[in-house]
This record gives sequence, C-alpha cells and structure tokens, in this order.
Amino acid sequence: MAFTVADYTVFVLLLVLSSAIGLFYALSGGRQRTVQEFLLANRSMSFLPVALSLLATFQSAVAILGVPAEIYRFGTEYWLLGCCYFLGLLIPAHVFIPVFYRLHLTSTYEYLELRFNKAVRVCGTVTFIFQMVIYMGVVLYAPALALNAVTQFDLWGAVLTMGLVCTLYTTLGGLKAVIWTDVFQTLVMFAGQLAVIVVGTVKVGSMGRVWQLAADQGKISGIDLNPDPFERHTFWTLSVGGVFMMLSLYGVNQAQVQRYLSSRTEQEAVLSCYAVFPCQQVVLCLSCLTGLVMFAYYQEHPLTAAQSQASSDQLVLYFVMDVLKDLPGLPGLFVACLFSGSLSTISSAFNSLATVTMEDLIHPYFPGLRESRATLLSKLLALSYGLLCLGMAYLSSMMGPMLQAAISIFGMVGGPLLGLFCLGMFFPCANPTGAIAGLAAGLAMAFWIGIGSLVSNLRAAPSALPLSNITDFPQASSLSTAIATTLLTSTPAPKRLSGLQKFYNLSYMWYSAHNSTTVILVGLLVSLLTGPTKGATVNPRTIYPVLPRLLCCLPQRYRERLSCGVVCSAEDGGCEEPAPHAPEKTSNGMLNGPIVGLAHAEEGEGFARTEGTHTYILQETSL
Repeated sequence: MAFTVADYTVFVLLLVLSSAIGLFYALSGGRQRTVQEFLLANRSMSFLPVALSLLATFQSAVAILGVPAEIYRFGTEYWLLGCCYFLGLLIPAHVFIPVFYRLHLTSTYEYLELRFNKAVRVCGTVTFIFQMVIYMGVVLYAPALALNAVTQFDLWGAVLTMGLVCTLYTTLGGLKAVIWTDVFQTLVMFAGQLAVIVVGTVKVGSMGRVWQLAADQGKISGIDLNPDPFERHTFWTLSVGGVFMMLSLYGVNQAQVQRYLSSRTEQEAVLSCYAVFPCQQVVLCLSCLTGLVMFAYYQEHPLTAAQSQASSDQLVLYFVMDVLKDLPGLPGLFVACLFSGSLSTISSAFNSLATVTMEDLIHPYFPGLRESRATLLSKLLALSYGLLCLGMAYLSSMMGPMLQAAISIFGMVGGPLLGLFCLGMFFPCANPTGAIAGLAAGLAMAFWIGIGSLVSNLRAAPSALPLSNITDFPQASSLSTAIATTLLTSTPAPKRLSGLQKFYNLSYMWYSAHNSTTVILVGLLVSLLTGPTKGATVNPRTIYPVLPRLLCCLPQRYRERLSCGVVCSAEDGGCEEPAPHAPEKTSNGMLNGPIVGLAHAEEGEGFARTEGTHTYILQETSL
C-alpha cells in the first residue's frame, strides 16, 4: 500500500523538526564548545526532559512492533512486566544514581577505575562498545526492513535518511539536542500509538467489544504463579527476572546513566527516575492495547492471503495500514512514531559511545588535551559512530540468519556488566583480579547459553525462521529491557527436554539475573583466593553498604563487620558522603579547585585520603 502526500509530509516534518532542534542547540547557549556541554549538557537539565529521554531510549522501534505482536500471539501475560518497573527504577534511584552522581562522573566506567583499576575500566568500556556497535545497525535496519515489506517504503532511503538525520543533530547539538529531540519523539510515539488504538477500537465497535473478543479466544491471561524458570513467561519470570533486566538498563547502562549525570542536581536525577515509572506504565498499556485491538480487528476482518503469510512484526504494520488507510496523514504519523523510536535509540547510542571513547580510551592517555580540541574530537567521534551505524545496517542486511545472533549478542552483555558494577559497589572485598575474572566468566556463560539456545532452536525448527522476520526468532538471552522486547515473540520452549537442551531453554527473562550472579560469585571467589581488598584502602564513595543497611537492626559492631572495614558513619551504617561542595571534574578527568580532605601521596600513587586511622587511595582517571 503506497503512502499519500499527506503521509510523506508528516514523516518529513518529523525529520525536519528533529534536525532543527539539533541546529538550535548548535547555535545557541555555549554552542557546544566544551566537552561538558557536548557530552553532559553542562549538567543543567531538569527532571522532566531527562525522564522523557530515558523513556524514549527504552521505547525502541523494535518494541513498538514487538510488544503488540507478542500480545496478538500469546495474550496479555506479558503485561505483567509492569510489576518489575517499580523496583527496577527504585533501586537505581536510591543506589546507583547517588553513587555515580556524587563521584561527578562523565563515563559510567570511570567508576570501575575508582573502585578497581584502569584495566577493569578498559574491559568494561570495550565490552559496552562491542555491545552498542552490534546493536546500532540492527535497530536502524530492522524497522526499515519491515516497513519496506508492507508499504514498499524505500528500504535504503529510509535507512540513510534516519542515519544521516540522527548523526546530524547528535553531532551538532550534543546531549542537550539528543534529550530534547527524545522529548519531541516521545510525544510523536504517543500520538502514533493512540491514533491506531482509537481508530482500531472504533472500527471494532468499542473497547468492551475488543476485550470480549480477546477473552473469548483465551487471549486475556491470568496470573501464572509457576516458579519453573524454564517457562517462558510467568508472574515470577516477568516480575522478578524483569527487575534484573531493568537494572541492567536503568542502573548501569551508559546511555541512561549519562542522562542522570546531565541533571543539574542529584535530586533532579532521582526525580527523573521516579517520573519514568508512570510514563513506562502508559507506554506498556498503549503497546498491549494495540495488540489486543489488532487481534479483535482481525477476528472480524479476516486476514488476506498475503497477510496470513506475514511475520508478526509485519502484521502490526499491515494492521496499521488497514485501519488508517482512509485517514490521510495518520499512516505517516505511525511511521513517524516508528522512526522516532529508532532515532531516539540510535542517537543515545552515538552520544554514549562518543562519551565512553573520549573519557575512557582517549583522555586517560592524553591528559593534556586542550578543551577546544577535546570538544572537536568528541564531535568527530559522534560523527564516526553515526557513519559506522550505517555500515552496520548494511552488514545487517547481509547477515541473513546471523541477524538474530547479532541482536542476541546485545542482550548477552548487559547482565555481566550489571554484575561487574554490583560486585564493586556491594562487596568491598572484591579486587581487580576478581572483577576481570568475574566479567570474563559472566560473558562466557552468557554466550554459551545464548548461542547454544540459538543453535538448538535452529536445529529443532529450521524452517520457522523467515529471514525478513526480526522478532520471530529462537529464544536467546536478553539482558536489557530494550532488547527483551525484540525477543518477545520467540517460540516457547519445547516440552520434555533434559540436560543441556533444557538448560538452553531457560527463560530469557532470567538471563540477566543468572549472568550477573555468575560475575559476582566468580569475582568473589577469585578475590578471596588472590587476596581480598582491605576495606581501609577502598574509597568509601564507591561503595553502597547494602548489607549494613538491610540489616540496620543489628548492633553497631556487627554492622561494622559487614562493612568489611570500609569507613562508615556511626548513625546509619552508610558510607560517608562527600563534602557538600565536592570539586567538579573537568573534561580530562582531573578536579577543579581545592581537593578537600585529600593529602598528596607519592607521585603515581594517586591521592591518599585520611579519615582518622583509615586511609584509601583515590586513583584519578588521567594519571
């Protein structure tokens, strides 16, 4: 079905306005002349735009297609994922954000050097870059492929247009442009989904009729309390396993943490996390309602022969074109909604990749880099990653069956990275050797099970994998919410499996918990075998004393033992917080102003801070 002039007009307006926002911030304010402004928006953002930007990054184009397809095929059980949002955002708000914000980080992986050493930081950075580069091309190419199959919208015209526009406003306007375009694109996504739901409901009759048709066909799911981790979706897999997936995305992912760090105060950063919660519930409801309305519509308007052969992600677009075809401009609005999801996700990827490359791989080795040159280099990095994204999109088109493996790789990395940060933040005895060993073990476990699952299912049903289908592929590991929605319509695990075959069919919702736990257990074991870190040498600002706070009813002497010798306040067992006016880091990782409470150690040894009888070494990132 071809687009009308009105549809193209709406779509072009999206691209023009997104570019205009980038140009506005390139030519106003500080004109992106400093690294702090380009990468962190001068730490000047309020909580509402940050919250909507966090939401836009979460709501990828694959999710817009994947969630309705999941509801259409398997019913409303996935809706229970909303139960995990509360803890999945409450924990980052009160555990991860305070630690990261008070350290005045730019890159999340700076934390790993402050807590462990430079080698751990580089390992974390390289792992994250690998994760995002693989996924960037997929998230750009996959929606364009589905759109082309349904509407004959030019495939490479869509890919190039999205990629170049996104690269333009990310490179020119920096993080502030990314955040404000995310706000605009979030509103477009809401409008597009609402249009489909309203018009589709009117054509079916009413929302009551939609619900009744779905209930009659068994699509309204109850609460399944089966604790079996090999069941694809149950209450426990969605609500508990989902918490770990949320933590891997909202707790330690650079694209999200960078937005927290752009907030003007820590309180604004925490508020942004709280504000995301109701927004996410609304997004989940809209996506699930779209799936229900689509199911009800096709109960009363049978699928055509071509539609019945389509994959589920394509069926969502067929449904949109069917219900909106008589309303010029609205199909274009949904396409704009779909592409908004892609733009928001890949712009976040460009900016976060430029940040970690600059802060983790360039500044530490070139500490004397001038501010103007560092800013220019940051912009060139964003531009380079944008062009690399187009290259990855081309590779995605050449992958064939490997496309599914590429998407799975993204998910395999989130859990081990979550485990690495938890190991450092919650266990003061962990040492650098244990951290690297734990990360390696977690990645090995993730790839073993993920690729094993993929190969196992390919052998079991080789004909069930149409190349054009980006959401109907075998169950694989998915360790962040963004990629989880890509895997929603995977085939349920076959019954009566045993041994490795059964292990490979562990529900993807548990993979984040499984792999992050592997990192922690192996990291602690290796740390104990190689000599645990002494608490007195650990920077208390890098530790969150989870055990002393959870067991706050214990006597003080027991809480001190649980703190492993880390300097803690006597009142609440928590580690001492920095001075109210902690020094701000410049773009090269050093500190401006007097370093309160720090005494110079020997050259090359960082700074030694004394607190009574305790001393720890703070290794700066630019040594």
